[in-house]
Amino acid sequence: MSEGVNAFGLVSIVMPSYNSERFIAESIKSVQLQTYGDWELLVVDDYSKDGTVAIAEAIAKDDPRIHVFSNELNSGAACSRNRALREAKGDWIAFLDSDDLWKPEKLKKQLAFMSKNGCSFSYTEYETIDEGGRSLGRRYSGPKRITRAGMRRFCWPGCLTVMYDRRKIGVVQIADLKKHNDYAMWLKVSANADCLLLPEVLGRYRVRTSSVSHGVGFRGQVAHLYVLWHEGEGMCASLACWRTFINLVFGAYKKMKYVNNCD
Repeated sequence: MSEGVNAFGLVSIVMPSYNSERFIAESIKSVQLQTYGDWELLVVDDYSKDGTVAIAEAIAKDDPRIHVFSNELNSGAACSRNRALREAKGDWIAFLDSDDLWKPEKLKKQLAFMSKNGCSFSYTEYETIDEGGRSLGRRYSGPKRITRAGMRRFCWPGCLTVMYDRRKIGVVQIADLKKHNDYAMWLKVSANADCLLLPEVLGRYRVRTSSVSHGVGFRGQVAHLYVLWHEGEGMCASLACWRTFINLVFGAYKKMKYVNNCD
């Protein structure tokens, strides 16, 4: 049973999807089980070739809070997120990919945290699971406060953990990037607000062998980061190279300081 339905206002949840028929029902269910009930879920499917859309639409028929949109062409996650953000009607924006999961009190606890601390941009800790939903025993955290300068050093927040106040941040649109489009989003939001950490695991990130980020390798990481800074942020080649180097350094730092075994 949902509690405190109108305490903080409507939350718009952005969920891009692509060939997620194995997982999307469980991901949507983790939204429906939230103890905070005033939300809308915006599923934007990127021209899936499997039964993803049919599954989402079947669930949406029984829950008017769920809205399903379909791209006419396969356009990438950035395009799907941008479309959902344009459709959003909520005071708050949250993100959940179509294979990840939230714990039932995620929205309620994060909204209360943001209200108590007077912040408009926040993230939480999360843990990793495998394709079967089994814990991989790793807990991901980050700095207590991320300034704009800190966000440029590294993409600290996990996408499934982020929430921001749309009334203060506005409608955000990002460059059409194949990779790191979530990072591009946080860079834009951090220009208007620091990002505060709620130090509790409230999400479960699924590690998939078929995901865009899996198996990229070091050269691939370098290439994608360079594209983020050069094309996404419009930096010259030399500055984009420097920012890429900084990201790699702080990525190694994060693994040492903020990735731990689950309790």
